[in-house]
Amino acid sequence: MPEDLAAALAALRPLLLDEQSLVRAVASGRRRTEHPRWRRVDLRPVDIKSNRYLQVVTTDHSGPTTTNHAFPDRVALVVDELLNAPFGNWHVQTTTETVQLRVTKKGQAQVSGTSEGASQRTGHDRPPRHLIDPGDPLFQVLGAGAAKRRQVDAFLRELHTAMVEVDLPVDRPLHVVDLGCGNAYLSFAAYALLSRDHDVRLTGVDMRRESRERNIRISAELGWSGSVDFVEGEILHAPVPAPVDVVIALHACDTATDEALAQAVRWRVPVVLAAPCCHHDLQRQLQQRASPPPYGLLTRHAILRERLGDVLTDALRAALLRREGYHVEVVQFVSAEHTARNTLIRAVRRGGGRPDVAEYDELVATWGVTPYLHTVLADAGS
Repeated sequence: MPEDLAAALAALRPLLLDEQSLVRAVASGRRRTEHPRWRRVDLRPVDIKSNRYLQVVTTDHSGPTTTNHAFPDRVALVVDELLNAPFGNWHVQTTTETVQLRVTKKGQAQVSGTSEGASQRTGHDRPPRHLIDPGDPLFQVLGAGAAKRRQVDAFLRELHTAMVEVDLPVDRPLHVVDLGCGNAYLSFAAYALLSRDHDVRLTGVDMRRESRERNIRISAELGWSGSVDFVEGEILHAPVPAPVDVVIALHACDTATDEALAQAVRWRVPVVLAAPCCHHDLQRQLQQRASPPPYGLLTRHAILRERLGDVLTDALRAALLRREGYHVEVVQFVSAEHTARNTLIRAVRRGGGRPDVAEYDELVATWGVTPYLHTVLADAGS
């Protein structure tokens, strides 16, 4: 239910000033027709030489800047300045609750919250906290083992981070699409997480009929049939209704990851997260061509050529997404002990684009390769 914006922001102030219970806060986005000084601000308490400070990381187009402010007086000045800035979203997490505030197009506050019951974590070394409890009945229904739960939990952390950077719909359900969903561990977990604070519609896509039938049965068992659906089809031709707000893809094999990224670009999706699996397409191209000097040493041995293919593929994917107006980060989202395929491409659409054109062109010309994502985007007229 929309609330008075001034009153909602005033309610956030004591949470941000509480040095004992504040865990983390993020201000991001902008209000309609207004532009804050920074694109994003991250806040968290830290202990430095036995003193408590509020660490503030402000991010603009030139990158992040970190400052530390002593509790309580300096913090009050900083918090008041930030609450007066025209941010479109606030996410505040304390040891007992999480509050999400979004400013609607009409300038009202839409506030949601959950009780966390989390332990206080304000030092530099914080114990991990599961976004979805490992004992949640969801994982029993899915039959997900410990390794899969860790992958999904780590992926959800990255999703949670990306979501606070964009303006989400307030007049319709948030539409999340899992491309190449398989057994849909991530699909169901993403819905369970996001539906705490949003009205969510989730669509899973996979070309295997048995996967679709299994996932539909599980959706019904969980009581989510009205909001979680699965369709059978190829990623590039799946019958998915627009608009789409989030695209996720966990370990879509080889060029299926490229197709997921291309579909996200076509839909102009604000948030895209893809954890690639194998990279056979570019590896085959490297094997079929003589390496340019002096890089023959990198491809002489099969294992090194394979690893080079992995790195080159994801670097070119990131460059192509930046050309399409996305801010892109390539990160390790989970420890290698849980999966060797632990690279994540996290992209947030900000418009503009076309950077790195010369470097991209030079890199593909040097190696004599054509990334599949480039081909798919060209076919779509991007």
